[in-house]
This record gives sequence, structure tokens and C-alpha cells, in this order.
Amino acid sequence: MTTTPAPATPDDAASTPTAPTTGGGRAGPGAGRLGPTPVRERPPRPRLATLMRASGGPRYTIALGVDALGTGMLRPFLLLYGIQVLGLGVARTGTAMSIGMLFGLTAVPFLGRWLDRGARSAAVAAAMSVRVVGIVVLLGSAVWGGSAVWGFTVAALFLGIGDQCWAPAHAALVGTVADERYRDAALAAGRSLRNAGLGAGALVATMAMAGGTGALRVLAAVTGLGYAVAAFLVRSLRVTATGRSGDGEPSGPNEPRARAAGGSRITALDVANLPYAFCFNVLEVALPAVLVTHLHASPAWSAGIFVGNTVIVVATQIAVVVWLSRYPRRSTLAGAGLVLGVSYLGFWAAGGLGGNGGAAAIALVSVLYTAGEIMYTGSAIALIVATTPAHCLGRALSRFQLSSGLGAAASPAVLMALFAVGPGLLWASLAAATLAAAVAVRRWAPDDHGTPEPRGAARPGTADEARSVIDRSPS
Repeated sequence: MTTTPAPATPDDAASTPTAPTTGGGRAGPGAGRLGPTPVRERPPRPRLATLMRASGGPRYTIALGVDALGTGMLRPFLLLYGIQVLGLGVARTGTAMSIGMLFGLTAVPFLGRWLDRGARSAAVAAAMSVRVVGIVVLLGSAVWGGSAVWGFTVAALFLGIGDQCWAPAHAALVGTVADERYRDAALAAGRSLRNAGLGAGALVATMAMAGGTGALRVLAAVTGLGYAVAAFLVRSLRVTATGRSGDGEPSGPNEPRARAAGGSRITALDVANLPYAFCFNVLEVALPAVLVTHLHASPAWSAGIFVGNTVIVVATQIAVVVWLSRYPRRSTLAGAGLVLGVSYLGFWAAGGLGGNGGAAAIALVSVLYTAGEIMYTGSAIALIVATTPAHCLGRALSRFQLSSGLGAAASPAVLMALFAVGPGLLWASLAAATLAAAVAVRRWAPDDHGTPEPRGAARPGTADEARSVIDRSPS
């Protein structure tokens, strides 16, 4: 297929050079600490059509929405499916789900190497398709011969592989097709769309569960169909990364640090991400435990905080990420750790009030926590994409996903073990670990402002050609 660059649109035609930075560009630990924090010129606010194109095009946007809706329907009922439909019991169902998610991480390094060989839309479609297989096995577990627990475990394994592989594959695709000046906003738009789909899917699943086991089977079948449709739409784009070793590699004083970010070894950013990743289960595990068992507040407080978090993220994430793109991503990521750490201390102080007053204070602090979450998700992947050579971007994203997956898998057990000793130990440990990670990010994470790309410039052989493929791919 011919991949002649598409004509520039008015949004892409003009490219204003990035404002000169001060105190940046030094390689080595502590780079950029001698001068004031450099501030980039604020990028233009992208129009909806521009943002959709930067995010992969209309069909990819539809596929993301369908996939997120299906995932939102799957999460609430998967445990109940194992208990009510297959009769496995709580312990065996929970163990099977944990095994599936943990073993799903083993596929991520292979995905990273596939991405580094140029796969983009094929990798995203594969992550969606493997979950279709999981749904088929799940539906068949009730009628096929053999132990239902093995069928459920295999289904959880396929679903876990799809969940763990989707995030790096999606980030690699968007990082390939989006112009540099819209890349952060495009990644944020994908997360906002996914959060909205997850919320809508959970609402649909909640209403459908009133229909009993028959409704759960129908819900599983509809979810599998949605995954299949999404995979077909993505695969039809036929986007690949044409860049190879040497294409789009950073040069200048930051080259050694950028190469380190994309090499085969674990980086400081991967290690620092472990305590950051605990934040995702604070809302779903730690806060409900504190509110219900410690403050003896109504479970409605937990539900309200969760809904409020989702609404804030969906409504503000793109605007916040666009505004923060004036600053180095490394500084934003370190600031996210600071905000999250302060919010954990705020939860600790709010819990000391007791009763509904304490619950209300926790709800107020959760707004600060949500701000830290937006800063973290809006800068971490963007930092990797911006500082990693194109030929090893897949491995860098897969390592980061491994640290996120391990943190998410370990956090429920760790959080509840700390909470069993006392809320003070829980929040103090979280705050200390996250603040230490923020310091590590600020000191040792790759520097993304020493040799900035011109706004609107695409990586050689990737973004322009990939957008052309999207524009020309058959409907």
C-alpha cells in the first residue's frame, strides 16, 4: 500500500518553534536542576476532528469505545459468573482470576518485541482478539466436559493477556500516528474515552445482573461480540511503524539517557512506577475499607467518590494534559507523586475526624488524589514515548506495563495487610513510598526537554506515513 504523506491540514501546517529552555539539556543524574524549570510555549488546543485524527482516526475511536464498553461490562460480572454460573465458590474464582492476570503479564515482553518490529494496529487488534477467545472459553466452561475451574482459569488467562497487552499496544499506535504537538492530548483522549466506556459498561452490567444467570451468559456473549467488532475495526487500519533503528532517534546531550530509556535493562522509571501504580487500587480497595470498616460510614460514600473520580477524569483530563504540556513531562510526573503523596496524608488526617465528617473530608481530599492521578497517567506514558528511540519503543512500553501490572496485582494484598495494622501505617507507607518515587523520577528519569522536537514535526517515516495509511485504508 502506498504511504505518501497526507496533505497538511490547517492545524498541521504551521509549526511554531518551541520556546528556548533554560537550565536543561545536561545529561546525567540531576539534569536540569541548575536553572528554573523550563516552560514550553502552550500548544494550541486541538479541535475535535484534529484530536480524533491524532488518536488514530474515527474507526479507531469507535473501536476504543466499543472495547471499553465491553471491558466495563466484563469487570463487574466476571467474579459473579464464576460463582453463580459455574458454581466455583468465592475462593477458587478469585484465585483463578488472580492467576489469569498475573500469567497474562508473561505475554507483555513478547508484545514489546513485536512492536519493535513495526506492529501497530495488528498488535492492538491481537490484544482485543485474544479476549474474544477468553469469552468463548468462558461460555464453553458451563457446557464442555472437564473441570469448570480449569475452563474458568484458562478464560481468565486469555482475558488477562488481552488486558495487559492492550495498554502498550495502544500507546505505541498513538505515538506513531500523532504529531508531537498533539501526542499527549491524543493519549489523554484515549484514556478519557476508555474511562467513559468503562463507566457506561459497568452501569449496563449492573442493570443486567438482575436477570440472573441467563442474563450473565447473554452479557458475556455481547461482550465477546463487542471485542470482535473492535478488533476488526482496528485491524482494518493496517498501520505499521516504518521507522527502524536510526529513525527518529534522539541526538545531542540527552542521547545516552534516551537510549537508556529504550534499552533492554530496567530503568529508574520502571522501578519508581511500582509505588505510583498502587494509586489505582486506593480508590477501589483502600478507601472503601477505611470508610466502611474504620469510619463505619455508608457504602454510598465509596460509590460516590468512585463516580466523582470518573466524572472528573473524563471531563478534565484532556484540558489538564494540554495545559501541563507546557512543562517537561518528567517534572509533571514527579509533581504527580508529590500530589498523590500529599493526598495520602490528607486521607490519614481526614480519617481521624471519624463518622460522616471524616467521610466528607475524605471525599474532599479525593479531588486532590484525582488531580495526582490525572497528572500521573497524563505524563508517564507520554514521557516514555517522547524519550525512547523508535526502534525500541515497544520494549520500553512493555517494561513499564510490567511494573504497572505487578503494582496493580500486588497492591490489594499489600494495602489490606497495612490496613490490618492500622490506617496510619497504610497512609504513611503509601505517602513515603510515593514521595520517594517522585524524587527518583525527578533525579533519574529521562529528560524530555533538552533537545525538544519542533511542534508539529513528526518522527521520520512514522507519523506522516501512518496517518496516510489511516486516511487511505478501506472503509
